[in-house]
Order: sequence, then C-alpha cells, then structure tokens
Amino acid sequence: MLWCWCVLVCVSAASALRVGVGIADVTGPPAEIGFMGYANFEQTGHGIHLRQFSRAFVLEDGRNSSQRIVFVSVDAAMMGQGVRREVIKRLKKRYGDMYTENNVIISGTHTHSTPGGFLMDFLFDLPILGFVKETYVAYIIGIYKSIVMAHTKLTPARMEYGEAELLGANINRSPTSYLRNPPEERAKYQYDVDKTLAQVRFLTASDDVLGVINWFAVHPTSMNNTNRLISSDNVGYASILMEKALNGNNTHPGKGSVVCAFASTNLGDVSPNIKGPRCEFSGKVCDQESLLCELPKERCFASGPGRDMFQSTKIIATKLFETAMTVLKQPGEDLTGPLGVVHQFVDMPLEEVHPYDPVTETFNASRNVSGCFPAMGYSFAAGTTDGPGAFDFKQGTTSGNPLWDAVRDFIAEPTKEDVECHAPKPILFATGRIKFPYSWQPRIVSCAVARIGGFFLAAVPGEFTTMSGRRLRNVVRKTAGAKKVVLAGLSNIYSDYIATPEEYQAQRYEAASTIYGPHTLDIYLNKYVELTEALLNDAGLAPGPEPGDWSGQLVTLVPPVLWDAAPWRRDFGDCVRQPEPHHAPGDTVTATFVAGHPRNNIRHGRSYANVEKLESEEDDAWVSVLTDADWETKFIWQRNSKILGTSYATIEWEIPPGTPPGKYRIHHYGSYKYILGGIYPYHGFSDTFEVT
Repeated sequence: MLWCWCVLVCVSAASALRVGVGIADVTGPPAEIGFMGYANFEQTGHGIHLRQFSRAFVLEDGRNSSQRIVFVSVDAAMMGQGVRREVIKRLKKRYGDMYTENNVIISGTHTHSTPGGFLMDFLFDLPILGFVKETYVAYIIGIYKSIVMAHTKLTPARMEYGEAELLGANINRSPTSYLRNPPEERAKYQYDVDKTLAQVRFLTASDDVLGVINWFAVHPTSMNNTNRLISSDNVGYASILMEKALNGNNTHPGKGSVVCAFASTNLGDVSPNIKGPRCEFSGKVCDQESLLCELPKERCFASGPGRDMFQSTKIIATKLFETAMTVLKQPGEDLTGPLGVVHQFVDMPLEEVHPYDPVTETFNASRNVSGCFPAMGYSFAAGTTDGPGAFDFKQGTTSGNPLWDAVRDFIAEPTKEDVECHAPKPILFATGRIKFPYSWQPRIVSCAVARIGGFFLAAVPGEFTTMSGRRLRNVVRKTAGAKKVVLAGLSNIYSDYIATPEEYQAQRYEAASTIYGPHTLDIYLNKYVELTEALLNDAGLAPGPEPGDWSGQLVTLVPPVLWDAAPWRRDFGDCVRQPEPHHAPGDTVTATFVAGHPRNNIRHGRSYANVEKLESEEDDAWVSVLTDADWETKFIWQRNSKILGTSYATIEWEIPPGTPPGKYRIHHYGSYKYILGGIYPYHGFSDTFEVT
C-alpha cells in the first residue's frame, strides 16, 4: 500500500507570472573537512578555488500570490532532507505556509569538490568521518538567504525556452551498460548521452534578463579526487562566466542582480573527461571490467580535455557558457502559463508497480514488480573512471566474495528476500538492514513535478542514467501532452543512482548503486505518471510517510579547531613571502601569510583573499578587483604544526591577459582562535607590486 503526500497548486487559465531571483554564498568549511562525491578518505579541503553559491528562483502566479514554485540550484554534491527540512522550517517562521515541502525544490549541481557531512545518512557521511555541523549550517543559511532574496525581488516576467546541441563536452562512462538497452530504443537517439542544453530564461516586459536556468547532462568531475580546494567545478564556473557576462565583468561572483544556474539533470553515466579511460602510468586505453592496466597499483581512469584538471574544468565550463549564451541570444519559445506543483514522499521498498516496456512505451498491466530494501553492490566499491575505487573490486561484478561477504554479514546480513530481490547484484552492504549508529541510506524519497505553462519539471531524488532520464521525460511528456520536459536531478533527498532494468543486469557502478533493486526505474516511471496526472486533474493524494529524522543520533569524528598561534616574533596577517615587485599577464603572483584556521570564520559573502588595485596614490584608495571566488585566484591553507597551532595561507593570482597595468597588492583576511578562548579577526597586506 502506498501513502502519498500531495499538495496541488494549479490554475486552468493562463495568468501573469512574477519571478524573483536570488544568490547567496553557501561555501562550507574550507579546511580539514572531507569532500563529498568520490568517497576518498584522503580528499580533505585545504582552501578555495571557487566558492559555492545557492541560486534561487521564486515563481508566483500573478493572480494569486499563494500559488508559488521555488527552484534552487546549489553548488553542492547533492541535497539532503535534513538541510531541506531546516530551510523550510525557517521559511515557515518568516512567511507562514507560503513555502512548504510541497513547493520548494532544492537541487544539487553534484560537484565532487565541496565539503560533505550534511546528509544524515551514515553511508554518505562515513568518508567525511561523520556529520559536520559547519557544512550543514552553511548550506541551510545560504539556501535560505537566496530564497528570501528572490522573494523580495518578485517582478512581472515571462518565461522563454530554448535549446541547442553541445558536442565535445560529455561522454558515456559506462557505454557497455548503455548497449544493454533495447536496440529499438537506442535507435531513436543519435548519441549514447544527451547532447542538448535546455534553457529557461525569465525576462521583464522590456526584455531584460532576470535569470537563466540551464540543464546539461554532465558530471561535475573535471576536478579529480586529488583536488584539495573547494570548487563548484565545470557547471559552477559556467554559472560564474554567464553571470559576469550579463552583470558586467567587474561584478564579483555572487554579487550581481542577474542569476544564472547550470543545474543537474540525468547525468548518472555521463562524464566530462572526454579523453576516455586510460591506464595511469602506461597511458594505454583501459576498461574497469577487464582491468587492462598491468603495472603495480596502476589505476584506470578518464581525463581531459585539458592537460590538467584545472584546464579541463575551464574548457568544459567555457563550452557550457558559450552554448548557453548562444541560446540566450536566439528567439525563444514563450511557455508562460499557469503554475502548478505536486509533491509526495514515497516509501520505495513498499512499492509494487507495472513494469515499463521501452519499445512499446507502455506499462505491462499483466505483471507486477516491486522495490527492495536499500543495498549497495560490489561494483559500487570499484568506483568509476572519473574516480577509481580501492582494493580488488572491479566493474561488472555479479558474484560475491566469501571474504567480503563475511565482512558484510558482520555489519548486517542481508535476508534471503534481499538477495533474491536485488539479483543479479551481489550485495556488498545491506544498507537497508543496518541500524547502527543510525540509517545508512534512505528508503523514503521525495518526488515532485512542477509546471509553468507548457513546461514541466520532474524533480528526482538521485542520479538517473542517460536512458533512465529519457524514459522519465517521455512518460511525463506523453502523460501531460507537454511541449517541453526537463529532469532536475539530485533534488531534495539523495538516493544514489537509477539505472534501467537492462543496465542493471550489467552491474557496473551505476547499477550497483541503484539501491532499490532492478525495478527502481519502473517505480519512478509509474510514480511520475501518477504525479503528472494529479497535477493536470487537480486530484488530491494521501500524504506519505515523513522521512526519518536522525538529528539526535548523529556521529562525528571530525576534531574541532583547538587553538591557533603565530610563529615566534610574528603576528597573524604578516606576509612572510612577498610577491615579486614586477609582474606581467601570464605570471602567477604568490604571497604567503601567517594565518588562523579558516574554520574559525567561513566568511560567507566575504573573502579570505582579495586582489586590490591602487586607484588613487594621493588618497591611498584601493579597490578590490578579485576575491577568492574568482577563477584566477587560489586560497591555499596549510597547518604547519598541529601541536603548536601554526598555519600559513598562500594566495595565488594568475594574471589574465588584458589586466589593466598599475599597482596591486594581495589582502588576506582571517580569524584566529586564542588558546584561552575567543575568536578574533585579523588581516594583512602584501607589499605593493606592479603589473606592466
């Protein structure tokens, strides 16, 4: 039996649209906190390359202000129910019932280079050493602020849709799994990944751009698992490029009035590393199933298109940005119309549905399939070519190992029903059966469909593969008779991957991480048809089960900052390594300062590092031209001695072509924790240097 919670907001006649946009800093703790995405215990932060932002879009039906939709794209690995619950709690306190779980959609971009520890499901927080309150609070405050900002800026607008083909920016990282899908279905598509960039833009009556949302299927994994600097990766930098283009290049990231998001969609099996997988040392083409890499400890991973991860990120981001700008400048299709949104929680293991036939595009009413208790397969531990795993695990594993099975059973043994339900997946972790110290993975997920005129948005709680996403868009489009349907991935709750039943048989990484069994996608297809029908027919559905709240049981092994100290005869903010006196475009300016721990003050909306230009020598007037949120800068922090509490911050500025000549300096801000208690701010300057 299914319990569903659905609140419907819909009007039958087209009405005026009001739109507000907002952006706020959500950067998590930039030092000594693990990153979420690669599950690499060694990947902890040591500074900032690109700050994280929350980009919010509030839509209101002009005839009835209670009819609203909120869509938020956050520079985070994904979204968790705990964060969303707290954001909505704060919105309710301020606005009453205007914003609730019924109409607020929060989608993570899926960057793998941002702090974790915020999901409140133990398996996801385990590589970060547990729950991290600093990350959790940073996301809540930033997302809340961006929505409030958008709420206060509501203005009459219309919505236009555009799209374009973008080549050379993504590849399928599990092409053999994709080939498991029926040939008749694959014949409908030219590529084994989606190559269409879809764009929604909001315009004033005078055609001024208020905001833009772009969706393109690509993993933000251009920055690999050796990276130690917070980064919003390729999609985050694309957002910054577009916002600078529309707000003015002198506008600092996160400070402009026009907000541009590059949000996640069906990116599950899609990689930006377009050179493909090669052996780490020999450079031979490889595959994680056949393990062609022969040298000791040689891994098979993908890279490209650049010489290193920073150049690759920039290349992919620039392709995204340039394609989005091309679409923006072309005539769009006006899809302005009635607003509607339907939302429900679903207990996946209890679902029983009709399977979907992708060839006939119909549901088989003669048989039923069901969901399973959450479980992860062996190939999950193999990782992907974007981030290889550990030990002897490999892709395509369909049989267990006695040693690893014994380790699994010590934690929690799967039942006979679990094994049968998940077949052919060999279960590595029976996460649905583990209760210590609290839930390891969610069994209740959040599903939503939103409508703006002829545009439908399916918000999904995980990573759909290419073909899974295509099937979902097709069933929503067919049910709604819609012109345009977009899938918004990693929304509201994170429930890993969603592979097709055919891809599931191959048991590569995406299938091994499809946690509700081989018919996970069938459940979602049935559910989103039901949601879309309810939206169109103004039909109410029963409320579903509320996801668990583990906030009282959370575990953390992340040590706090104990104290900071300056070296002998030095003060915090002292510049101990000065820049060269003269530089030119193409040079990298470097300055090192005596620093406190960055976790003492995350400096939301501010910066640890500014590049300043002397505007008036007579008045000693300096103007900030770059912050630590800009591409050209890097803020790198390193603890020199944990015992003494000393640390240094190195600030790098890669001077781009076209930089105006003049006198510059590096300005470092921070806070230190006194050994006897209290946190105190400090700042310091480098010597002046000249750019010629």
